[in-house]
Amino acid sequence: MSGVTTDTKAAAKAALAGGATDGGRPVLRLNGVRKSFNGVEVLKGISFDVNRHEVVALLGPSGSGKSTLMKCVNLLEQVDDGQIWLGDTDITDPRADQDRIRARIGVVFQQFNLFPHMTVLKNVTLAARKVHHWPKDKADARALELLDRIGMRAKAGAYPDQLSGGQQQRVAIARALMTDPELLLLDEITSALDPMLVGEVLTMVAELKEQGTTILMATHEMGFAHDAADRVVLLRGGVIAENGTPREVMDESQDPATREFFSHFRG
Repeated sequence: MSGVTTDTKAAAKAALAGGATDGGRPVLRLNGVRKSFNGVEVLKGISFDVNRHEVVALLGPSGSGKSTLMKCVNLLEQVDDGQIWLGDTDITDPRADQDRIRARIGVVFQQFNLFPHMTVLKNVTLAARKVHHWPKDKADARALELLDRIGMRAKAGAYPDQLSGGQQQRVAIARALMTDPELLLLDEITSALDPMLVGEVLTMVAELKEQGTTILMATHEMGFAHDAADRVVLLRGGVIAENGTPREVMDESQDPATREFFSHFRG
Protein backbone atom coordinates (compact mmCIF):
# COMPACT_ATOMS: atom_id res chain seq x y z
CA MET A 1 0.00 0.00 0.00
CA SER A 2 1.31 3.48 -0.83
CA GLY A 3 -1.14 6.01 0.59
CA VAL A 4 1.63 7.84 2.49
CA THR A 5 5.36 8.33 2.02
CA THR A 6 7.87 5.76 3.20
CA ASP A 7 9.07 8.16 5.90
CA THR A 8 5.51 8.73 7.13
CA LYS A 9 4.81 5.00 7.24
CA ALA A 10 8.03 4.40 9.16
CA ALA A 11 7.14 7.11 11.68
CA ALA A 12 3.66 5.69 12.09
CA LYS A 13 5.00 2.17 12.61
CA ALA A 14 7.43 3.43 15.24
CA ALA A 15 4.55 5.01 17.14
CA LEU A 16 2.39 1.92 16.91
CA ALA A 17 4.14 -0.38 19.39
CA GLY A 18 1.44 -1.78 21.65
CA GLY A 19 -2.22 -0.76 21.40
CA ALA A 20 -3.78 -4.22 21.57
CA THR A 21 -7.52 -4.47 21.21
CA ASP A 22 -9.62 -5.03 24.34
CA GLY A 23 -12.03 -7.91 23.90
CA GLY A 24 -14.72 -6.39 26.14
CA ARG A 25 -18.09 -4.82 25.30
CA PRO A 26 -18.05 -2.76 22.10
CA VAL A 27 -17.77 1.00 22.44
CA LEU A 28 -19.81 1.38 19.25
CA ARG A 29 -22.30 -1.05 17.72
CA LEU A 30 -24.20 -0.53 14.48
CA ASN A 31 -27.11 -2.88 13.81
CA GLY A 32 -28.89 -2.83 10.45
CA VAL A 33 -28.41 0.91 9.85
CA ARG A 34 -30.27 2.25 6.83
CA LYS A 35 -30.38 5.77 5.41
CA SER A 36 -31.95 7.18 2.24
CA PHE A 37 -31.90 10.58 0.55
CA ASN A 38 -34.64 11.49 -1.94
CA GLY A 39 -35.62 7.87 -2.34
CA VAL A 40 -32.06 6.65 -2.91
CA GLU A 41 -30.82 4.25 -0.22
CA VAL A 42 -27.26 5.22 0.72
CA LEU A 43 -26.78 2.85 3.68
CA LYS A 44 -28.33 -0.59 3.21
CA GLY A 45 -28.31 -2.36 6.55
CA ILE A 46 -24.84 -1.63 7.97
CA SER A 47 -23.78 -3.71 11.00
CA PHE A 48 -20.38 -3.77 12.73
CA ASP A 49 -18.76 -3.11 16.12
CA VAL A 50 -15.85 -0.97 17.30
CA ASN A 51 -14.24 -2.44 20.41
CA ARG A 52 -12.52 -0.55 23.21
CA HIS A 53 -8.99 0.58 22.29
CA GLU A 54 -9.56 -0.50 18.69
CA VAL A 55 -8.82 1.54 15.56
CA VAL A 56 -11.24 0.77 12.74
CA ALA A 57 -10.66 2.23 9.27
CA LEU A 58 -13.74 2.87 7.14
CA LEU A 59 -12.67 2.58 3.52
CA GLY A 60 -14.37 2.65 0.15
CA PRO A 61 -14.72 4.61 -3.08
CA SER A 62 -16.47 7.96 -3.24
CA GLY A 63 -20.21 7.49 -2.92
CA SER A 64 -19.93 4.26 -0.94
CA GLY A 65 -21.60 5.76 2.14
CA LYS A 66 -18.63 6.53 4.40
CA SER A 67 -19.49 10.18 5.08
CA THR A 68 -23.17 9.44 5.63
CA LEU A 69 -22.31 6.70 8.10
CA MET A 70 -19.99 9.00 10.04
CA LYS A 71 -22.72 11.65 10.18
CA CYS A 72 -25.22 9.11 11.53
CA VAL A 73 -22.81 8.09 14.30
CA ASN A 74 -22.27 11.76 15.15
CA LEU A 75 -26.04 12.47 15.14
CA LEU A 76 -25.74 14.90 12.23
CA GLU A 77 -28.12 12.63 10.32
CA GLN A 78 -30.97 10.50 11.66
CA VAL A 79 -31.08 6.87 10.57
CA ASP A 80 -34.20 5.60 8.80
CA ASP A 81 -33.93 2.15 10.35
CA GLY A 82 -31.58 0.18 12.59
CA GLN A 83 -29.79 1.10 15.79
CA ILE A 84 -26.51 2.68 16.82
CA TRP A 85 -25.30 1.95 20.35
CA LEU A 86 -22.62 3.92 22.21
CA GLY A 87 -21.82 1.61 25.09
CA ASP A 88 -25.18 0.91 26.74
CA THR A 89 -26.93 3.89 25.11
CA ASP A 90 -29.09 3.56 22.00
CA ILE A 91 -28.23 6.90 20.41
CA THR A 92 -30.91 6.41 17.75
CA ASP A 93 -33.62 6.45 20.44
CA PRO A 94 -35.41 9.83 20.10
CA ARG A 95 -35.56 10.02 23.90
CA ALA A 96 -31.76 9.92 24.21
CA ASP A 97 -30.01 13.07 25.48
CA GLN A 98 -28.12 14.18 22.38
CA ASP A 99 -25.95 16.72 24.22
CA ARG A 100 -24.70 14.04 26.59
CA ILE A 101 -24.09 11.67 23.71
CA ARG A 102 -22.07 14.27 21.80
CA ALA A 103 -19.96 14.86 24.91
CA ARG A 104 -18.99 11.18 24.71
CA ILE A 105 -17.92 11.37 21.06
CA GLY A 106 -15.02 13.45 19.79
CA VAL A 107 -15.16 14.45 16.12
CA VAL A 108 -12.57 15.85 13.73
CA PHE A 109 -13.54 16.76 10.17
CA GLN A 110 -11.38 17.46 7.11
CA GLN A 111 -11.90 21.20 7.63
CA PHE A 112 -10.34 22.41 10.87
CA ASN A 113 -13.25 24.70 11.81
CA LEU A 114 -11.15 26.78 14.20
CA PHE A 115 -12.45 30.24 15.09
CA PRO A 116 -9.98 32.71 13.52
CA HIS A 117 -10.53 35.39 16.19
CA MET A 118 -9.71 33.04 19.08
CA THR A 119 -6.37 31.79 20.31
CA VAL A 120 -5.49 28.11 20.20
CA LEU A 121 -6.26 27.80 23.92
CA LYS A 122 -9.69 29.41 23.56
CA ASN A 123 -10.53 27.28 20.52
CA VAL A 124 -9.73 24.11 22.43
CA THR A 125 -11.64 25.11 25.58
CA LEU A 126 -14.69 26.77 24.01
CA ALA A 127 -17.08 23.80 23.87
CA ALA A 128 -16.01 22.48 27.26
CA ARG A 129 -16.76 25.85 28.85
CA LYS A 130 -19.87 26.96 26.94
CA VAL A 131 -21.61 23.64 26.27
CA HIS A 132 -20.42 21.44 29.12
CA HIS A 133 -20.05 24.30 31.64
CA TRP A 134 -16.54 23.48 32.80
CA PRO A 135 -14.94 26.16 35.01
CA LYS A 136 -12.18 28.12 33.29
CA ASP A 137 -9.38 26.73 35.46
CA LYS A 138 -10.38 23.12 34.75
CA ALA A 139 -10.79 23.74 31.02
CA ASP A 140 -7.49 25.58 30.69
CA ALA A 141 -5.60 22.90 32.62
CA ARG A 142 -7.03 20.11 30.47
CA ALA A 143 -6.37 22.04 27.24
CA LEU A 144 -2.75 22.76 28.16
CA GLU A 145 -2.24 19.10 29.03
CA LEU A 146 -3.54 18.09 25.60
CA LEU A 147 -1.56 20.77 23.78
CA ASP A 148 1.55 19.53 25.56
CA ARG A 149 0.82 15.97 24.41
CA ILE A 150 0.60 17.06 20.77
CA GLY A 151 3.62 19.36 20.92
CA MET A 152 1.56 22.55 20.64
CA ARG A 153 1.71 24.04 24.15
CA ALA A 154 4.03 26.80 22.97
CA LYS A 155 1.31 27.84 20.48
CA ALA A 156 -1.46 28.19 23.09
CA GLY A 157 -1.56 31.96 22.61
CA ALA A 158 -1.30 31.87 18.82
CA TYR A 159 -4.15 32.43 16.38
CA PRO A 160 -5.12 29.94 13.64
CA ASP A 161 -3.69 32.05 10.81
CA GLN A 162 -0.29 31.82 12.52
CA LEU A 163 -0.32 28.01 12.25
CA SER A 164 0.30 25.59 9.41
CA GLY A 165 -2.54 23.39 8.21
CA GLY A 166 -1.04 20.41 10.02
CA GLN A 167 -0.80 22.39 13.25
CA GLN A 168 -4.41 23.55 12.90
CA GLN A 169 -5.58 19.96 12.44
CA ARG A 170 -3.62 18.87 15.52
CA VAL A 171 -5.38 21.62 17.49
CA ALA A 172 -8.72 20.34 16.17
CA ILE A 173 -7.82 16.86 17.42
CA ALA A 174 -6.92 18.28 20.84
CA ARG A 175 -10.29 20.04 20.94
CA ALA A 176 -12.05 16.75 20.15
CA LEU A 177 -10.24 15.06 23.05
CA MET A 178 -11.14 17.73 25.62
CA THR A 179 -13.96 15.80 27.31
CA ASP A 180 -12.06 12.48 27.23
CA PRO A 181 -14.51 10.93 24.75
CA GLU A 182 -15.24 7.22 24.60
CA LEU A 183 -14.97 7.31 20.81
CA LEU A 184 -12.99 9.52 18.43
CA LEU A 185 -14.36 9.96 14.89
CA LEU A 186 -11.86 11.09 12.26
CA ASP A 187 -13.56 11.99 8.97
CA GLU A 188 -11.00 12.37 6.16
CA ILE A 189 -8.84 14.56 8.40
CA THR A 190 -5.95 14.82 5.92
CA SER A 191 -8.01 15.65 2.82
CA ALA A 192 -7.60 19.42 3.15
CA LEU A 193 -3.89 19.31 4.00
CA ASP A 194 -0.88 20.02 1.84
CA PRO A 195 0.75 16.62 1.14
CA MET A 196 3.87 17.79 2.98
CA LEU A 197 1.83 18.20 6.18
CA VAL A 198 -0.05 14.91 6.14
CA GLY A 199 2.68 12.97 7.92
CA GLU A 200 2.62 14.95 11.16
CA VAL A 201 -1.13 14.43 11.55
CA LEU A 202 -0.97 10.71 10.78
CA THR A 203 1.86 10.25 13.26
CA MET A 204 -0.26 11.95 15.91
CA VAL A 205 -3.13 9.55 15.21
CA ALA A 206 -0.71 6.65 15.55
CA GLU A 207 0.32 8.01 18.95
CA LEU A 208 -3.34 8.24 20.00
CA LYS A 209 -3.71 4.57 19.09
CA GLU A 210 -0.70 3.74 21.24
CA GLN A 211 -2.38 5.57 24.14
CA GLY A 212 -5.48 3.39 23.79
CA THR A 213 -7.87 5.83 22.11
CA THR A 214 -10.84 4.13 20.44
CA ILE A 215 -11.02 5.44 16.87
CA LEU A 216 -13.33 5.10 13.87
CA MET A 217 -11.72 6.82 10.90
CA ALA A 218 -12.82 7.34 7.33
CA THR A 219 -9.74 7.84 5.19
CA HIS A 220 -8.24 7.66 1.72
CA GLU A 221 -4.74 7.24 3.21
CA MET A 222 -4.52 3.53 2.40
CA GLY A 223 -0.93 3.03 3.52
CA PHE A 224 -1.71 4.51 6.90
CA ALA A 225 -4.93 2.53 7.27
CA HIS A 226 -2.99 -0.64 6.47
CA ASP A 227 -0.39 0.09 9.16
CA ALA A 228 -2.51 1.74 11.85
CA ALA A 229 -5.90 0.03 11.82
CA ASP A 230 -6.73 -3.06 13.82
CA ARG A 231 -9.61 -3.69 11.45
CA VAL A 232 -10.84 -2.46 8.09
CA VAL A 233 -14.49 -2.09 7.07
CA LEU A 234 -14.79 -1.71 3.30
CA LEU A 235 -18.02 -0.15 2.02
CA ARG A 236 -19.23 -0.59 -1.53
CA GLY A 237 -22.57 0.71 -2.75
CA GLY A 238 -23.91 1.23 0.77
CA VAL A 239 -23.16 -2.27 2.05
CA ILE A 240 -20.19 -3.84 3.84
CA ALA A 241 -18.13 -5.62 1.18
CA GLU A 242 -15.36 -6.72 3.56
CA ASN A 243 -14.72 -6.63 7.33
CA GLY A 244 -11.44 -7.95 8.68
CA THR A 245 -7.82 -7.19 9.47
CA PRO A 246 -5.91 -4.97 7.05
CA ARG A 247 -4.03 -8.01 5.82
CA GLU A 248 -7.22 -10.00 5.23
CA VAL A 249 -9.03 -7.19 3.43
CA MET A 250 -6.30 -5.19 1.72
CA ASP A 251 -3.75 -7.89 0.88
CA GLU A 252 -5.46 -11.27 0.76
CA SER A 253 -9.08 -10.71 -0.30
CA GLN A 254 -10.39 -13.18 -2.86
CA ASP A 255 -13.14 -10.80 -4.00
CA PRO A 256 -12.30 -9.45 -7.49
CA ALA A 257 -13.91 -6.04 -6.87
CA THR A 258 -11.97 -5.61 -3.61
CA ARG A 259 -8.70 -6.59 -5.26
CA GLU A 260 -9.39 -4.15 -8.10
CA PHE A 261 -10.12 -1.31 -5.66
CA PHE A 262 -6.90 -1.74 -3.67
CA SER A 263 -4.78 -2.34 -6.79
CA HIS A 264 -4.99 1.40 -7.48
CA PHE A 265 -3.05 2.11 -4.27
CA ARG A 266 -0.23 -0.40 -4.64
CA GLY A 267 3.28 0.83 -5.24
